Amino acid sequence: MSRISGGIMVADIVIGIDAGTSVIKAVAFDLTGKQLASSAVRNRYTSGQDGAATQSLAQTWRDCSTALRGLGDKVEGLAQRTAAMSVTAQGDGTWLIGADGPVGDAWLWLDARAAPTVARLASGAGERARFEATGTGLNTCQQGSQMAHMDAHHPELLDRAEVAMHCKDWLYLNLTGMRVTDPSEASFTFGNFRTRSYDDTVIESLGLRHRRHLLPEIVDGSQVTYPLCAAAAEQTGLLAGTPVSLGYVDMVMTGLGAGVYGGVGDIACSTIGSTGVHMRAVRADKVNLNAAGTGYVICLPVNDTVTQVQTNMAATLNLDWLLGVAADLLSEMGHGCDPRDLMGRIEGWLAQSRPGQIVYHPYISEAGERGPFINADARAGFIGLSANHGFPDLLRAVAEGLAMAMRDCYGAMGPLPSELRLTGGAARSGGLRAILAAALNAPVRVSSRDEAGAAGAAMMAAVAIGAYPDMDACVAQWVTPLLGAAETPDPGLVEVYDRLFPAFSASRHGMNDSWSALAAARDVFSKGL
Repeated sequence: MSRISGGIMVADIVIGIDAGTSVIKAVAFDLTGKQLASSAVRNRYTSGQDGAATQSLAQTWRDCSTALRGLGDKVEGLAQRTAAMSVTAQGDGTWLIGADGPVGDAWLWLDARAAPTVARLASGAGERARFEATGTGLNTCQQGSQMAHMDAHHPELLDRAEVAMHCKDWLYLNLTGMRVTDPSEASFTFGNFRTRSYDDTVIESLGLRHRRHLLPEIVDGSQVTYPLCAAAAEQTGLLAGTPVSLGYVDMVMTGLGAGVYGGVGDIACSTIGSTGVHMRAVRADKVNLNAAGTGYVICLPVNDTVTQVQTNMAATLNLDWLLGVAADLLSEMGHGCDPRDLMGRIEGWLAQSRPGQIVYHPYISEAGERGPFINADARAGFIGLSANHGFPDLLRAVAEGLAMAMRDCYGAMGPLPSELRLTGGAARSGGLRAILAAALNAPVRVSSRDEAGAAGAAMMAAVAIGAYPDMDACVAQWVTPLLGAAETPDPGLVEVYDRLFPAFSASRHGMNDSWSALAAARDVFSKGL
């Protein structure tokens, strides 16, 4: 239903765009934070045998426009009712723009081609200074690493470019015509999280001083908006002149929408989906930079406040793998089954198993692991199996492995948090929530927010246009009421996991030589030797 006051349609909607790796969503919220409707378009990218993962810039913008037009089909009078909009998107990666438009396809965060350059830079004299400024470990995902690799091996790409952007920056360029980026990605890639600006020491450490002109101006979308341009208005069906805010990177927008900021005590927020994202909001002067030089420090759209972040390459992908194995075996025996059909049995299997019997390292990704350690050779595995263990025990071990990896990540940031706010697929399982709560010995609260990333971006736009005086007021309206009651950890389970974690940690640290040897063996086999 549209809102009409005195015969005039009222602008009472904020749109949040969240352009993820797999799907682009456009979501409409009213000014109180209630979700009204959403529209989604599947994303597409191409993978290569050389580790490439690329995406068409032009197609990404077309898909974003399609999602916005789809939202217009669902919300009557959307164009007239939209007070503001904002965009966030997948982080890292390199989206190059030249005089005539895109310079080739974007290198995504999944692209692994910069691995040898990362190894070279990580051993350089300037690496620790770079980490101290950015708070972010060097990896192949990042634009700095990718541009350094391009500079050494594909300089023609950078030569043709006028600006280096991220996904949300590219979409913002199409929406407004402005070549800008935000403080979050700018500071963890090329800058300093304390100043929220570019840092010459960081740029020098990456060997990119001569490419500095490619870095766009930094703007804070919670304070500054630019109008929707005429071309974008025609393509999206929205009104030219609509204020558009540039959101921060998707990780912190999801955290903002799900509850990483606001509340009493040391609040943490984990997204346990295909990958795992673990973050806590702290003052910039209270950041704990670990000796290993891993993780991210990403600014929040709140003065002097940042998130410390550790990310797992795989989280529920581990459960998907185990259920997939079970489904394949059943199918081979003539009992056709989809792994999704087995999801409903997880609670029962957990109830049939004893906790803390097996260590499982959840490094099932082909890319290894990046949080809280970086090792491309890391792989998953069980330790402690006996003939008495059955499938329910394996399932519990995998679930506990996710919890131990989460505890490992939070431990790298400092003391364990006093409250965990949870989002992602794992949040739907009571058994998994209980395991995660006990692993941290912290109560768990689940947000009922469906589209946390789009909501976080929309919150920035709501503050930018003055609908709320500051982000604290917006959080109080948009986030806090949607947090469920605290689920306290089981004391007995806490005791079990306090004993299990040292075994998990010791075995993880002791696996490096084995992982290296296995990688070498796989390499020899792949070459047919």
